[in-house]
Amino acid sequence: MAKGKKDLDLSTEEKIMEAARKVFTEKGYAAARTRDIAEESGINLALLNYYFRSKEKLFELVMLERVNKLFGAIIPILNEESSSLEEKIEGIAGSYIDLLTEHPDLPIFVLSEIRNRPEKFAALVNARDRVTKSVFMKQLIERKLSVSPFHILINLLGMTVFPFVGKPVLSKLIGKEAEFDELMKQRKELIPMWIKMMLN
Repeated sequence: MAKGKKDLDLSTEEKIMEAARKVFTEKGYAAARTRDIAEESGINLALLNYYFRSKEKLFELVMLERVNKLFGAIIPILNEESSSLEEKIEGIAGSYIDLLTEHPDLPIFVLSEIRNRPEKFAALVNARDRVTKSVFMKQLIERKLSVSPFHILINLLGMTVFPFVGKPVLSKLIGKEAEFDELMKQRKELIPMWIKMMLN
């Protein structure tokens, strides 16, 4: 009996989380209501409040999950001791394009919430230390570039992430979604090549 209740609880929590992901992605934090999430998950509002207490708590869980997915793809690559700078650049471009092809709504959700609530995002990620103290940044600094190493990082992330942020418009300009996907596959090779040219 106890096992059945535990399974039911996990199932209910996951239903709520799945509904919260959908509602927060479609409406953003400010416009989303706990009532919307309860309706989407097919449970009553009292039960949602029993599991998650508040919209804020539920949003923090969803945002942390999304941020970890978005940044978790590159943090291990940034800190890989045995790989060269060029290998890291290839790894970041490839990992991000694969991730965003599978989850195209991810950057829009995360970036819009970063803009609306930067202090919450900063607390969730601790990005400054994770990036500035990475092996990747040390390798860039060792190159003694004529520009800040942050230009290289910004260009790498911009060239990788922006097409997915602009996908609704770019897909229409390009013609078909399949053609957009093919261009993104090509960028897995092109982006590292462009970044390497910047390093010379």
